[in-house]
Amino acid sequence: MVAALVFFVSCREKHEMTSSVTDRKHTPRMTEDSVTVLVSDSGVLRYRLTTDKWKVYDMADTPYWDFPNGLRFERFDLNYDIDAAIQCDKAVYYTNLEMWHLKGNIRAKNLEGDRFFTEELFWYQEEESVMSDSMITIIQEDKKIVGYGFTSNQTFTKYIIHHPTGIFPVMDQNQEEENNKAPQVMIAKGRAQ
Repeated sequence: MVAALVFFVSCREKHEMTSSVTDRKHTPRMTEDSVTVLVSDSGVLRYRLTTDKWKVYDMADTPYWDFPNGLRFERFDLNYDIDAAIQCDKAVYYTNLEMWHLKGNIRAKNLEGDRFFTEELFWYQEEESVMSDSMITIIQEDKKIVGYGFTSNQTFTKYIIHHPTGIFPVMDQNQEEENNKAPQVMIAKGRAQ
């Protein structure tokens, strides 16, 4: 009977339970490494997203996906050639807002072959628009455009630079080679003989 009483008393002790996750707002539900996502449209492969790390924070006040090592997003034409792409060093996608926030060394190429370079970009999917307050450089076939502040459609084909700082001609490879072949004129200082 004494043994039964000791057992009963020891069973009534209060034990604290600890959960494995204490703060779901700041802990990802999912973490994946080396991810490639393929997206088709009407049965045709159209897009590819690749990233080294993908974290899903679905219990945060504003749920989001975090791509701390950046990502690359590519669009394919009907021959499966990449006709447009964007990549960055870090990205966050706010799922409820349908908004991407790209940061660091952003490089994009549109369907026309224009290349875009900036450090920060916001992509609003529902509005199908892109904007940035950072410095932007756009390299086209014949010129380079530089400025601050940028608004565009999501395909980067119709855009406005809010504060342009310069437009510079760009020589193609053939023009550079011709300039290098031109005879060099040397002027020597000295007395005429």
